[in-house]
Amino acid sequence: MYSRDHADFGTPHVDGSQPVTLEIDGLAVTVPEGTSIMRAAAMVGRQVPKLCATDSLKAFGSCRLCLVEIEGRRGYPASCTTLVSDGIKVRTESARLTTLRRGVMELYLSDHPLDCVSCPANGHCELQDMAEELDVTETRYGLKGASHQGLPKDVSNPYFTFDQTMCIACSRCVRACDETQGTFALTIQGRGFASKVSASQDEPFLASECVSCGACVEACPTVALTENSLITLGAPDRVVTTTCGYCGVGCSFKAEVRGEQVIRMVPDRDGHANHGHSCVKGRFAYGYSTHPDRITTPMIRASIDEPWRQVSWDEAIGYAAGEFRRLQARYGRDAIGGITSSRCTNEETFLVQKLVRAAFGNNNVDTCARVCHSPTGYGLKSTLGESAGTQAFDSVMKADVVVVIGANPTEGHPVFASQLKRRLREGARLIVVDPRQTALVRSPHIEAACHLQVRPGANVALFNAIAHVVVTEGLTRDEYVSSRCELESYARWKAFVAEPRNSPEATASFTGVEPELVRKAARLYGSAANGAIYYGLGVTEHSQGSTMVMAIANLAMATGNLGREGVGVNPLRGQNNVQGSCDMGSFPHEFSGYRHVSDAGVRGMFEDAWGVPLLSEPGLRIPNMFEAALDGSFKGLYIQGEDPAQSDPDTQHVTAALASMECIVIQDLFLNETAKYAHVFLPGSSFLEKDGTFINAERRCSRVRKIMAPRGGFQDWEVTVLLSNALGYPMQYRHASEIMEEIARLTPTFAGISYEKLDRLGSIQWPCNDQAPDGTPTMHVGQFVRGKGKFFVTEYVPTEERATRRYPLLLTTGRKLAHYNVGAQTRRTSNVTWASADVVEIHPHDAEVRGIRDGDSVGLTSRSGEIVLPAEVTDRVRPGVVYTTFHFPETGANVVTTENSDWATNCPEYKVTAVEIVRVNHPSAWQLRNKEFTDQQISLLKGRQTTPA
Repeated sequence: MYSRDHADFGTPHVDGSQPVTLEIDGLAVTVPEGTSIMRAAAMVGRQVPKLCATDSLKAFGSCRLCLVEIEGRRGYPASCTTLVSDGIKVRTESARLTTLRRGVMELYLSDHPLDCVSCPANGHCELQDMAEELDVTETRYGLKGASHQGLPKDVSNPYFTFDQTMCIACSRCVRACDETQGTFALTIQGRGFASKVSASQDEPFLASECVSCGACVEACPTVALTENSLITLGAPDRVVTTTCGYCGVGCSFKAEVRGEQVIRMVPDRDGHANHGHSCVKGRFAYGYSTHPDRITTPMIRASIDEPWRQVSWDEAIGYAAGEFRRLQARYGRDAIGGITSSRCTNEETFLVQKLVRAAFGNNNVDTCARVCHSPTGYGLKSTLGESAGTQAFDSVMKADVVVVIGANPTEGHPVFASQLKRRLREGARLIVVDPRQTALVRSPHIEAACHLQVRPGANVALFNAIAHVVVTEGLTRDEYVSSRCELESYARWKAFVAEPRNSPEATASFTGVEPELVRKAARLYGSAANGAIYYGLGVTEHSQGSTMVMAIANLAMATGNLGREGVGVNPLRGQNNVQGSCDMGSFPHEFSGYRHVSDAGVRGMFEDAWGVPLLSEPGLRIPNMFEAALDGSFKGLYIQGEDPAQSDPDTQHVTAALASMECIVIQDLFLNETAKYAHVFLPGSSFLEKDGTFINAERRCSRVRKIMAPRGGFQDWEVTVLLSNALGYPMQYRHASEIMEEIARLTPTFAGISYEKLDRLGSIQWPCNDQAPDGTPTMHVGQFVRGKGKFFVTEYVPTEERATRRYPLLLTTGRKLAHYNVGAQTRRTSNVTWASADVVEIHPHDAEVRGIRDGDSVGLTSRSGEIVLPAEVTDRVRPGVVYTTFHFPETGANVVTTENSDWATNCPEYKVTAVEIVRVNHPSAWQLRNKEFTDQQISLLKGRQTTPA
């Protein structure tokens, strides 16, 4: 349903090459060739009445309200489907046009009574607006004839209702599902009076192919499709623009609010990352912010076997600071550390790493981003000179060939996936590299040209084979390479990949991919005018994650696919601020902007700004912290917004390390798996309760604006300030904008970013500085950031984690559309309607030989542990491969993942775990122990004391 604050031009903007001048109601206007008369009229302030038209969809011409007169032409053409012509004179208002429009409106109202006062869409209904504009309050046709009144409502979807009685069959919802979302779940069924909107094969919305993105709800001009929150809560009274707190797409939303209550989240049509689109998570799954599980009062306890004690903020902060100082006095300066979060804002993350370096006095800071995308930083920094993706999302609309490797955008980055699907429907070719058959391989109106169903762990071998074909068949762009890359490194790489051992035929035993299919994909990408590569955690979460990122960059440089629109190397970041948490200096070896702590000049700048000496030696990464904890030398940890007990690999190792520490301070919304091992709980704030910025996968920095007061009393950055002050290192910030000012002063790539500029421009892609005052949509234009691009020899080294007789299957992991990361947020919303548990996907052949049927409980065992979960028998996975998600803590998916990690960054090898699966009828031993421990911790939480001990 539309928002009144958006000026709708009726039909989309066109990039016509020729200007056309015409006259509308006596006003001259010049527009691009191909523009509709309706849009041209809107550009001179003449709003032609409309119902089926909106500028986010192609013109359709069904409502017949937008009729106009053109001098010298007969009839009354629809202005939405009639294009401008040079010199024509158009009238949008006349007595005859008013009569025709009023007659059409009366026909609508004969089947759609104007009961507006009691309608939840009152004030947000285009039919109501058009009736008022045309001064039609009743209909001569009456309300007693045939009508659609009294038809049942479809209330199957937990987030919106479909009321057929209010539908005017304008097809906007159908077109939004087709054009914007690309799911093609809706259709107009029947003809004439019997026409009605139907989901899939006339199914309820919940049972249909609908993915609940909300595009149909957004497009509906009446109350036929309406958010349940609007029905139950009523109309909002204010609007706040903010940025989604879920995935790395970074969608902009208009939060419609009344008081402290969010009524609905409306995707912002001016949002630079999403252009008015959204997914089920960002659009609807915000209810976790007011869930009863929220902990809003600080708590402390001396031991994890004791009940919690609710205390004041002063007491909690004082206790945490005292414990940290006690631990350092007893065990040494390096006995404590901190973990930042990719869910938190840049400002909050920056302050945590500042707290560790300046107040703790060490470099023991790390981030969850290292366990997913640190190979991106290492690989792209080494080859291209900058640790980030190269393009804006819109760049994909100029790509001719797109490679998607180790990513499932329809599940993990659905708004970008919709844009990609639009480009594929326009004719771009797609190569998918994935052990599973994702929706991009084949779905309505799109089909991948190649699906390389690579064996988990063999990415590097596969890309060496692709590069082999590109090099040996003369598909490199040597002129591009000669002008932009280090020729010595290029020669070494070229000679390496050309070796026969890297051919598709020689590598097939590793990759499991037919050589001719590899050659087809290589030729397709190598010969493309514009070839773009998008990748995800299926690239980075391997023992050769950094090597693979280098292999991708090598191939892009060799084929000249960097430095302009339509090309590039683009990591799809999983969480909302993975890019930002890396940019802010969350690694133990780097300050903000990826500058090493050993650089005396950089370190001196921070020392001058912060007023304390800083260490030149890197600190501990998260795995090193846990190892040191088990050794007895690491005793305290400050964790803001993270849950390593569920998200990190080898869960039993992680929880043993957590249990060995003397003071864990958790700052979060809920009692997550890690908080069960904590001694201090500091209430966190959701993205709806804070000011700050997020940086999405395209380096886009966008504002996060406070919509409601923090339920715990403080925004997350304010809590860090309180802790730092209690530790004796003063921080004094009055607003998050002052933290961004400090980031800009100390970080060259952010030098030109400020809240004022973000408010003015909407968002900014870094680098933003004197050379690029409005940001940088496309990186490496003209030359690479490092100067000359550098090629690296990418020798394939098989992972130590491989199938054996004992563990003959390879497990890989991923995400589901309905859920986000460890599920702490989405599990506390109605998204559980679509996915209420983790399952393990197994190929029919592998299931048959094990006697496993769909829905059976199966034991999934690796050398690290065993879990039990339901089986889903499907050919989405290749034989020998099984797949699961990690959204539900009771499943414990990371109990079975191992300690293997990337050679350069310690990024865990989540994507390759050797396992066996057998039918069972009881939970695993770990699951039984975990349930007992969880029940105990929930009991201790419920029994928390509200008075001093």
